[in-house]
Amino acid sequence: MKKFLALILALVMSLSLVACGGKTEEKPAEKPAETETPAETPAADDIEIAVVLKTLASEYWGYVKNGCDAAAKELGVKVTVVGPGAESEIEQQVAMIEQQIGAGVDAIVCAPNDADAAANALQAALDQGIPVLSVDTNVGIAGQTSFVGTMNDEAAYQGGIWAIDTLGTDIKAVIIYGQEGDNTSNLRRSGYEKACQEKGVEVLSALSGQNTTDGATKTMEDMISSFGDQIDVVFCHNDDTAVGAMNACKNAGLTDVTIVGFDGNKSAVELIMAGEPVKATVAQQPYAMGYEVVKAALAAIKGETVEEVISAPVKVVTAENAQEYLDSLA
Repeated sequence: MKKFLALILALVMSLSLVACGGKTEEKPAEKPAETETPAETPAADDIEIAVVLKTLASEYWGYVKNGCDAAAKELGVKVTVVGPGAESEIEQQVAMIEQQIGAGVDAIVCAPNDADAAANALQAALDQGIPVLSVDTNVGIAGQTSFVGTMNDEAAYQGGIWAIDTLGTDIKAVIIYGQEGDNTSNLRRSGYEKACQEKGVEVLSALSGQNTTDGATKTMEDMISSFGDQIDVVFCHNDDTAVGAMNACKNAGLTDVTIVGFDGNKSAVELIMAGEPVKATVAQQPYAMGYEVVKAALAAIKGETVEEVISAPVKVVTAENAQEYLDSLA
């Protein structure tokens, strides 16, 4: 009987617990882990990219600007392209860099006339979290997003090898390089010298032509005064330099000289086709550089991964492929 009463009492207590809500207690739902909200990327038509080139007063840099403008139109962003009156205008370019940063651009691209001077000015952009990119000539500043351009030493090497293979190794060369201290100039000179050293060709002289036709004319006149008809080939920093060298050779009555330019300007290719002393130009892809650097800048603004080096291919343009090249340039 006692066992029976105990059993009844246990049953009553059990029912009582159920009635009072004695069910299994649910644990409160855990809050999801908080994540940082990414910075909101402005709409494409609100993005502003500044491009500060070495100058706008040359055919080559006009091609780069055209590429930038084409990318701006296709991608729907605002791109401002500026440049000083000449590649020797270092202070003017620095002022332009500072002006664009002060205007509050979302990214800035530079082709420096002087890498150190440009780097000092561009540091302000990096301090503000603004992406910095280089085109054609590498600034090389720590924190730079990307460099878009030609491997200048290898490109000049190709031009040097073409000339030596065409003329033979029993020749003598001179080199007219660009602005003193300019990284691009140093690399191109190095590429030409490497080709000559490998092939056993003597380099009589290497002097600056200041990146201009007039400067190169004067430099070539000085070389002719020193070496005369010993000069078989002239390796030039760019196509403007090649034209200056050609003018000096013609004025001096030197006809048996081969001149190699660099850049692939239409005007230089037309000289090649006309049978002038300019026999080759190492053709860069300036339009593609301009396009690709704006594309890379937009990707950086959006927080996307951008390659540290975006290499542009080159081609040695001669009489054999000049028309094909002009067609592709058009």
